[in-house]
Amino acid sequence: MKSLKNLSRPQILGIVLTLFAGLIVFQMISIQSNAHAKNLNQWAQNYGYQVSTIQSERGYIYDRWGNLLAGNKEVYELGVELQYVANPATIATTLASIVGSDYATILAEASQPYVEGKSVYVTLADFVDSSKIAQIDKLKNDYNKSNLYGENSKLPSLLGLVWTAHLQRIYPENDLASNVIGFYSYLDRDKGRGYYGVEEKYNDLLAGTKEQVLIPLDPYDLQTIPTAPAGASLILTIDREIQRSTESILDKAVKSTGAVNGTIVVMNPRNGEILAMASTPRMNLNEYWNSSKIYTTGVPFNKAISQVYEPGSVFKILTMAAALDTNTVTPDTGFTDTGVITVGGWNIYNWDRGAWGPQTMVTCLQHSLNVCLSWVATQVGSTKFYEYLDRFGIGHRTNIDLAGEEVYPLSEPGDPMWYEVNLATNSFGQGVAVTPVQMLMAASAIANDGKMVAPHVLKAYIQDGKQYNTNTQIVGMPITATTAHTLTNMLYTSLQQESSDALVEGYSVAGKTGTAEIAVNGEYSSNLTNASFIGWGPTDNPQFMVYIWLEKPASSIWGSVVAAPVFSEEVKQLVVLMNIPPDSVRASLQGK
Repeated sequence: MKSLKNLSRPQILGIVLTLFAGLIVFQMISIQSNAHAKNLNQWAQNYGYQVSTIQSERGYIYDRWGNLLAGNKEVYELGVELQYVANPATIATTLASIVGSDYATILAEASQPYVEGKSVYVTLADFVDSSKIAQIDKLKNDYNKSNLYGENSKLPSLLGLVWTAHLQRIYPENDLASNVIGFYSYLDRDKGRGYYGVEEKYNDLLAGTKEQVLIPLDPYDLQTIPTAPAGASLILTIDREIQRSTESILDKAVKSTGAVNGTIVVMNPRNGEILAMASTPRMNLNEYWNSSKIYTTGVPFNKAISQVYEPGSVFKILTMAAALDTNTVTPDTGFTDTGVITVGGWNIYNWDRGAWGPQTMVTCLQHSLNVCLSWVATQVGSTKFYEYLDRFGIGHRTNIDLAGEEVYPLSEPGDPMWYEVNLATNSFGQGVAVTPVQMLMAASAIANDGKMVAPHVLKAYIQDGKQYNTNTQIVGMPITATTAHTLTNMLYTSLQQESSDALVEGYSVAGKTGTAEIAVNGEYSSNLTNASFIGWGPTDNPQFMVYIWLEKPASSIWGSVVAAPVFSEEVKQLVVLMNIPPDSVRASLQGK
């Protein structure tokens, strides 16, 4: 090894720097492994600081027009600094009368002896409204006039009683759109988080950041109070007034039909924006702790995305779409309905067990004939039929931006549980399960020139003063524009010819009813059904698509009787709230 005398000046400098760097690394390891340094709080106190966690203000949630759906308000934690308490009885009396606390409990808490480093501060109440704090502050000031330092124990004193502001999540509209919004567990100030809906789906975005900062214990050293950037705010596609109207219509329908529960979803089929999503039951989000009582086992928070069911005849529009798109049939294709068709060794019957005789594809839809649609599916063939269902997204999640979406796998040829008869039963919506939002996405292709759009509830979010908009997502084109227009016209015609209760005077609408028997212990019950309706309009320029689902209606089992009128009532409100003129007015404005 060379001696230092034989080394050049750069080599000596390199050795010194290497030793210096090694010393720094050794010191860092020593500090990190030091038992005292592991306790950041203790270290901070030794140097005149305290460690405090700064939490971002949770982002706000608005409807598409800026109406507040979820926000924050300032509330207070009430506590006592035991070292300074002069009259525990006054504190207990004050909190009992103003806050509603239990007198005996507060008296016991405020009477605890002060023990330095162990018993210093006790929380007496939390989430106290600012108006009550104002009353307490006035009392405290009044008592201070005659007993400033609490030296006279016989006089009332609130010395030692202190309050600290923090934020509480609030929902100004209570239960409006509760199934979409979800809730934030604000009572847990340390580990609160979003549950369900957008509060859960976008929890991280709303929450912002949580940082640990050092705050000087000497107030003269505290120049500014540290803050963390607020969480992002969300602008939803939901229209508050359409949502309110839809919930009212749904509640009325559930009550009048005796249904167990119900769902109505309104979507713009051009861009996938959900304008309203109403489901029962709903809850007051400001009292989120009641959720476990309302949503018991088996009751989803939002049936529109979280409960699959056999949709029945609304599914026939997908079967007919596949047949038209493959040129298997045209609207005028004839079919003689004998009342029964055998597929895979099983007999398939119509809903009324009747034989309807000569039909066209339009009247097959109009009369909702199971036998006819089963025949149509067999003409398309199982390979092509399931290829189209896959294109429509059946058996797949829509990936809507809400927490808790469920899906039921589609059984296809080659699967262990698929049989030839499935081709027939699936053609009219039995033996296949979907959610309402899944059917909406699939049907959007029919109302939107063959282009299928992804449903979503986030219109934009605002972060750091900038707005980021959500773009329309075309997730497929399962059918051609020609097929889409043809099928829309067929569905419009079928409603007109049967003088359906779904019709709305002055407006052209297309749609289909659905009635699906519910399986009980492996057997379909003719007395228990899911009644549905899907429709859109105006047919020449669809601006809304509505899905109705009434679960186990008691007044009638038929979708045409209980669900179709709900669609009509919903559309009558939509055209007003969306400012859509009647067909004749729009035609005159367009010079037609």
